[in-house]
Amino acid sequence: MVTRRTIVAGLAGLPLAGIVGNLAGTSFAQDAPMADTISTSEGDLVIHPVDHASLVLEWNGKVIYVDPVGGAALYQGLPPATAILITHGHGDHFDVPTLEAVAGSLPLVTNGDVFDKLPESFKANATSLANGESGEIDGIPLRVIAAHNTTEDRMNYHPVGVGNGYVLSFGDIEVYVAGDTEPTEDMLALSDIDVAFLPMNLPYTMTPDQAVEAVNSFKPAILYPYHYGESDLSVLETGIGEHTEVRLRNWYPNGQS
Repeated sequence: MVTRRTIVAGLAGLPLAGIVGNLAGTSFAQDAPMADTISTSEGDLVIHPVDHASLVLEWNGKVIYVDPVGGAALYQGLPPATAILITHGHGDHFDVPTLEAVAGSLPLVTNGDVFDKLPESFKANATSLANGESGEIDGIPLRVIAAHNTTEDRMNYHPVGVGNGYVLSFGDIEVYVAGDTEPTEDMLALSDIDVAFLPMNLPYTMTPDQAVEAVNSFKPAILYPYHYGESDLSVLETGIGEHTEVRLRNWYPNGQS
């Protein structure tokens, strides 16, 4: 497992203390998302934030588009995809026109709900995985982590057994993309996670306070808050232990979604 001392960042992020005050609606100092480079045992992993819940993971000639939405223009200037990973069927994670623009006949891994909604032209190259299952995407091993709400009055947003989170293995680096979820038993049972992407906006996912509790439980080496909307993330500055580096990036370069 990597530690805060062994992570190599291609582009240093803004200090947490310097920008937490801006996260509740005012603009970041940087105008566009920033890419980070993390060393792995088999080459560099490059992380490209795109927008809200969309990101790109680039490693060894493989380029995974995670939850691509928003149209082809958002992906101009990024390396072309070699595979697509989708967590669930909500419109800020799954969009057929965007898939048609960026995916073509690429392999695609998703949950059962999205698989059923895919046009027939995509299904031949798509794999449906359920919570607890394992598989691979473009030769990269992955396993599915349950992603759902746990608070009673939020259960209608993300019911149990529908959405997927994923842990992907890039050489010796384990990357957890949570999808839309509150802290689940699966999440809290994770260990040796090097990079975690956690959502934190109400009423759909967890609160920043819940995220702090989860991070202090499974202790990823690096946390990227994403899918945070207008949430106040200042609690991350004081609440998360030294075991985890918090990397804030601008997931809303064109304003809040």
